[in-house]
Amino acid sequence: MDSEKLIYYRKRLGLTQKELAQLLAASIKAVHSYEQGWRNIPENVERQLFFLISRQKTALGNPKPCWMQRKCPPDRKKQCPAWKFKTGHLCWFITGTICEGKVRHGWHEKIEICRKCKVFKLILDF
Repeated sequence: MDSEKLIYYRKRLGLTQKELAQLLAASIKAVHSYEQGWRNIPENVERQLFFLISRQKTALGNPKPCWMQRKCPPDRKKQCPAWKFKTGHLCWFITGTICEGKVRHGWHEKIEICRKCKVFKLILDF
């Protein structure tokens, strides 16, 4: 995530920099630094922002679960944590999901696949 996206999502959530800092358990200086591009935005900040946006979006109604949208075969679906925990709208948040037939282990590897996925795009309006 770059600084422009962080600012966009903060404003979309209707938060001030101070309020965002409180939600992230970060200092206001850290949020300033992220928004100015002086510091890289840590993955936990990116992930939490995406989570908050997704909660705002799904409060209006949950979309179809990922396994339905992606038409996952039954054997893959049964192995996937998103299906197991019935969190098909949070598949992008859960490490270990089986997207494109392969488990993605780290956030950076996983989010690159998710950014291209229609489930993620629908929830986060990319």
